[in-house]
Amino acid sequence: MTENTFIKSGLHTIQLQRDCIAALQERINDDFARACELILHCKGRVVVIGMGKSGHIANKISATLASTGTPAQFVHAAEASHGDIGMVTRDDLVLALSNSGTTTEMLALLPILKRKGVPLISLTGNPDSELARESDINLDASVAKEACPLGLAPTTSTTAALVMGDALAMALLQAKGFTAEDFAFSHPGGNLGRRLLLKVAHIMHGGSDIPVVNASTTISKALLEITAKKLGMTTVQDENGSMLGVFTDGDLRRVLDKGIDIHNTRVADVMTGGFKSIHSACLATEAALMMQENSIYSLVVVSDSDELQGIITMHDLLRANVV
Repeated sequence: MTENTFIKSGLHTIQLQRDCIAALQERINDDFARACELILHCKGRVVVIGMGKSGHIANKISATLASTGTPAQFVHAAEASHGDIGMVTRDDLVLALSNSGTTTEMLALLPILKRKGVPLISLTGNPDSELARESDINLDASVAKEACPLGLAPTTSTTAALVMGDALAMALLQAKGFTAEDFAFSHPGGNLGRRLLLKVAHIMHGGSDIPVVNASTTISKALLEITAKKLGMTTVQDENGSMLGVFTDGDLRRVLDKGIDIHNTRVADVMTGGFKSIHSACLATEAALMMQENSIYSLVVVSDSDELQGIITMHDLLRANVV
């Protein structure tokens, strides 16, 4: 085997996989739509069953369904014959995966499922197999050939089954109106859940941590407030407590460049009036995007009635692993 031979073999495998996926487009038909309808009207869970390599794919399809709004559970076909079939209730639906459609452990379950009256959708590589014939609906995931040069190791067949399962999950997701926030509730751990669930209110600086000065405050005294609160800026308010603007490190640099007297100049005369703000109920990711688009370090946080609620900085977002 030379380096070119390895590359040629790898490219050949990818081409076969691509061809098998392209062939699936013709199988997204009335049977596929009926399967989606059946799952949508299922009062219980979709119990995904498989054996061997099909079992691994079944497990992944089950996980994808469960995380995208369709309650699902994987059951190993061999274990099902030794008690685990008891997990399946009359309200459930079974999605059975078998490339051959003749897997002994799978066929052994058919009488029990029939007796329980559980709807059966099969996903097979042989639409004329016994499993396909005994199913309420069969999804054809057959392939022309395996990528394995021996024609033995499940390769293109498992890819086809996985893609068909993903197609089911995504069609159901759209039908249910599943949102990004719904997805976040299924993924509360790690960066994904944090990015989709964390609100500005959760990480902003509020209360006495908000830097505030009056419009008549001199620049030098405003700097003391900025230093004390350590946020690189201060809000500027009028005598009634209404927001007039912000004075930031950037404003200070411009003041110094112009040689303005910081001891006798009011902060209101040099502040930024058109400051950027965000509502406390917004996602922290929205705050990050706003800061990046405007090349700023901090945002004023306001309520729905535009009252000052806090300050959020890029450092807060970094510390919360939002960016």
